[in-house]
Amino acid sequence: MKIRHYKNSDCDTVSKLFYETIHFIHATDYTAEQLSVWANHADSLKARRKDLLKQHTLIAEISGVIVGFGSIDKSGCLDLLFVHKDYQKQGIATALCNELEKGFPVIYTFASVTAKPFFESRGYVVVKKQEAERSGIRLKNFEMKKKNAT
Repeated sequence: MKIRHYKNSDCDTVSKLFYETIHFIHATDYTAEQLSVWANHADSLKARRKDLLKQHTLIAEISGVIVGFGSIDKSGCLDLLFVHKDYQKQGIATALCNELEKGFPVIYTFASVTAKPFFESRGYVVVKKQEAERSGIRLKNFEMKKKNAT
């Protein structure tokens, strides 16, 4: 597996990965309606091209295929972390997080129900349970925080 910096030309592939991951991986934790409004947010990734370039955004590749991506902003907010539906449980999210978390004394994220156990296994703790709203539909998630060892 190769971890590299995000390029603007990755945007379409990353948007598709985002959409498919939500529909396949999160289907047991969210309703079809919730998945639809969340995954349709993939178009906003295209609108956020500049944000993805501004943030520390990394791509995971296996044999030249993009299998995951993640981003963290300058404040230490782990904004995005998605692994292709066909490449789950192979250490990709862990490898991305290991790189993204470097240099931050405190990292926080807004984890889905599905992702919460992964972040807990990395030492994140729930700050609060909350609901985000997209197109009038509520999606449960968790604000989580981790203090890095210094």
